[in-house]
Amino acid sequence: MVGTVPVVPTPLLVVLASARPDDRAEHVVLLDTDGNQHLPRPATAEVDRADLDLSEVEPMVLERLGASGKAGEVYALPDGRWLLGVGDGSDLAGLRKAGATLAGALRSRAERSRSAWSGSAQSRSGSRSGPDESPAGQPETSPGPEYEQQPETRPVALGVAELSASGREALVVGLILGSHQYRVSHRQPPLPGQAELVVPEAALPELRRQLEVAGTLAGATALARDLASTPSDVKTPTWLVETAAELAAEVPGLTAEVWPVERLRAEGFGGLLAVGGGSSRPPALLRLGWAPAGAPLADNRHLVLVGKGITFDTGGISIKPADGMHLMRTDMAAGGAVIAAMLAIARLGVPLRVTGLVPAAENHVSGSAYRPGDIVRHYDGTTTEVVNTDAEGRMVLADALGYAVRELAPDLIVDAATLTGAMKVALGMRTAGLFASDDELADAVLAASDRAGERLWRMPLLDHVADEVDSTIADVRQAPPGPPGISAALFLRRFTGGVPWVHLDIAGPARCDKPYDEVAAGATGFVARTLVELALGLATPS
Repeated sequence: MVGTVPVVPTPLLVVLASARPDDRAEHVVLLDTDGNQHLPRPATAEVDRADLDLSEVEPMVLERLGASGKAGEVYALPDGRWLLGVGDGSDLAGLRKAGATLAGALRSRAERSRSAWSGSAQSRSGSRSGPDESPAGQPETSPGPEYEQQPETRPVALGVAELSASGREALVVGLILGSHQYRVSHRQPPLPGQAELVVPEAALPELRRQLEVAGTLAGATALARDLASTPSDVKTPTWLVETAAELAAEVPGLTAEVWPVERLRAEGFGGLLAVGGGSSRPPALLRLGWAPAGAPLADNRHLVLVGKGITFDTGGISIKPADGMHLMRTDMAAGGAVIAAMLAIARLGVPLRVTGLVPAAENHVSGSAYRPGDIVRHYDGTTTEVVNTDAEGRMVLADALGYAVRELAPDLIVDAATLTGAMKVALGMRTAGLFASDDELADAVLAASDRAGERLWRMPLLDHVADEVDSTIADVRQAPPGPPGISAALFLRRFTGGVPWVHLDIAGPARCDKPYDEVAAGATGFVARTLVELALGLATPS
């Protein structure tokens, strides 16, 4: 299997800034709900109105198509152009949806074209006089699937001069994420192609800056999807942390350190060792560090991000039902989001000190698996009474949080995890729960999620449930009674040392059955953009 999974990160649509569309580009007409049309006009004084590519779509054509400008409507026009609905042009969610829908339509057409092209190529090959010779008499070669020949795709051009800066960024995020595809197949998906955003010459520098931010945000989500989608026969804890370290090595200023199991034992990461003890694949810990050199920090605080990295979760001895267990390859979705966010923060050069921690383990069933009733000692010395081995996420997070407080001197901590099914019941599949010990940090994370277009809802930390975290035989018990999402958060709070802290339970939106807006089916990459936006927000003077 190792040789057949896609290389991470997978290819994405390339979006460029331009003052004049490529001559080969297919033009995209943007239609808003007021009936206004926005075309990718070149930034020159002369415009040939007879050129259909530069003229508005006739009203009768719009009527025949039933085009209303609703965000996400997409039509292939008879003249070879595309028509894309963008809503009122100011709704960012609508613009992300519009971009993703267009990218999806282009991908579907590319797949049909490749199938037809491959069939035609096979037909041509079958007509040759000799099975091993080309018409020119040269030996026929067969490249591997990763180099599979594909028909040429033309770029598309969109006029965005009248969109706001945030509107352009939202459209770009949608375009890029709509092009994302992770498949394990003998045939790789079509290459995503290229899009050009057209503005006047004077606006190009600003647009390029917007593309850098939007492209990096979208790339973070896509990478988080790639990591979470990778099957667990490949994605061991070691694979996850070493892949992240290899990606980090390509980003100047971003440091990576990996704890193998021997070091975890030596330093007392009891939660990680307990959870990972039932698997033949040992646990590991990843630490990513970003502290921009040579530039003053906009905010002197130290932000620590922690992401659950359970690469597969059987539930351990408290085993899960078979139905749905295959989805547990995505149980490290939050860890993938932290990895992707750290890479993005460094690429953008955010003037803020940020550390990312990903405790990685596989929760398996064997004679060496940890048991209900065990007492586990965590990194910070706190002891935990194990109640349910399927509540493994909080065990590895407790080690990482205790390490952060003791060793990193954090000013702010944000952890994320696919932690409890209770959040799916409470908030559904598109909204994550936010628990916080500090209102200011909670507000900053909520504002970041709003900019990112990832929904969070603040949940309470109830005092009467907090008392239930105490154990009669250890310091704390892992799965105390009470509302499961709340009691899990209160357990984690015991390891934060009074540092301002936010816990994000992303069990619902980390994966989905059917695509919507710019969100893909399967692993969604949820919360990666929010974490980047949080760092950007903290580093931007208010």
